[in-house]
Amino acid sequence: MLALRLTRVAHLAVQLRRLLVATAAAGTGFLLLAALGYALSHPEDPAAGSLRLAWCALPLAATVYLAVGVARTDPATKPRPGLSALGLGPARLMAISVLTTALSCALGSMLALLFFLHLRGDLTGMPFDGAAKEFLAAGEPLPLPATLTLLALVPGIASAAVALTLRPRDARPAAGRGARTGGRFGSHGHAASRETFGAYGRFGTRLRIGGSRPAPGGGRDTGTDARPATGVPAPGVPAAGVPAPADGTSHDPDHETDARAAEPHAPRWTGTLAPAPHGSPAGLPWGFAVLAAGLAVEAYTSRSGPVALPGDAVGGTAGVLAGWALTALGLILAAPGLTHLCGRLLQAARPGALRLLAGRVLMAEAGRIGRPVGVVCAVASGTYTMTALYGGAAPSFFGPLTVLGTLLVTGCTVATLFTAAVEARQSRADTTAALLRLGAPTRMLRSAAALRAGALLVLFAPLALVTAQLTALPLAR
Repeated sequence: MLALRLTRVAHLAVQLRRLLVATAAAGTGFLLLAALGYALSHPEDPAAGSLRLAWCALPLAATVYLAVGVARTDPATKPRPGLSALGLGPARLMAISVLTTALSCALGSMLALLFFLHLRGDLTGMPFDGAAKEFLAAGEPLPLPATLTLLALVPGIASAAVALTLRPRDARPAAGRGARTGGRFGSHGHAASRETFGAYGRFGTRLRIGGSRPAPGGGRDTGTDARPATGVPAPGVPAAGVPAPADGTSHDPDHETDARAAEPHAPRWTGTLAPAPHGSPAGLPWGFAVLAAGLAVEAYTSRSGPVALPGDAVGGTAGVLAGWALTALGLILAAPGLTHLCGRLLQAARPGALRLLAGRVLMAEAGRIGRPVGVVCAVASGTYTMTALYGGAAPSFFGPLTVLGTLLVTGCTVATLFTAAVEARQSRADTTAALLRLGAPTRMLRSAAALRAGALLVLFAPLALVTAQLTALPLAR
């Protein structure tokens, strides 16, 4: 009931994202039922039915990816103050998100079943003069177990993926060999990284017990005042001309200077709200290696013929499909590193405030934004390759099922990219509010967002085009 209430009272944008998940689930469910209908109407060719069912894995994966992205940006399942006191901890919120995803996908599966039965003529008469009876098995009874199993795939896999992604994680660092969760100088054990003797500060630097202080020049603490009696005031006594603090605390400029000098690693103000992110994603070399391996596998196995598509009747090879999969995986792995590199390039050559802000955000959000951008790049590359290969030679490629599958995969990946952008904006809401309080104009923030989008487009559009050309080159021979 709580999941239903949170679903009902959500904002319009949240409801639209859930409606997108339901629509994608409906399209994927219809494709699965169409594969079942084709197998029922062509029992003499089980390989073709299995191939159509295998091609449904792409829309299924895109739908699950969209469902996970929408669940991550759902504000109803974010931890808020007071919810834990009501029994809504991280595990309960994760369960609510899983139930919400299951409800959206189940709604889409039911719509797919109703539309499929309508096209078969089971609810009303046969529409479109029976033009779609080839893949609907209009004269055959639908097996109930197979139908329910196929319709349960999208809600089940999407719910499991959301539960795996949003599962509660321990915020404490994992304790490895010689690691320890807290304490200094052996109070609670060994630290995760070894410290030098004076890293935290010399003994007695922060202590004011009995007027003790470190001797000038870095001498050892003796428990007494080690300064020579030359008229220098004792600790806690202000010097001549130096007013005493109003709150009654002692003011010792020399002691504060020594304390700051004893902390070389203390955080200092650098003049920017967001410091430069340290390190880049580690998947860039692996991504290019997998991309090259995919192109090599495709070039080696493309000699046996073209690839079989859902609306096509020609034969194909599994090696070419494996090469395509490796190429897409390489693009996805390399995309976060390329996004981080794009942010660095924006800050090159004496950047101003606009380029500096856009580059820092790209570097900070490389892991969150780069992966969906890589998926969109891989889908665009694959779509361009299939269109270039089969656009003029095989008109059957542009069948209704192929068009529906292409629209599903493309729409889900683009919607996931926009959802990831919404998540990134939510994560840096505090920084944006701080910039607005400091007087940053709203136009500059919008210009920085447009600059980030343009930089990603300039970098990834040629990459997708070149990858598509290299993918289609061995298949066109």
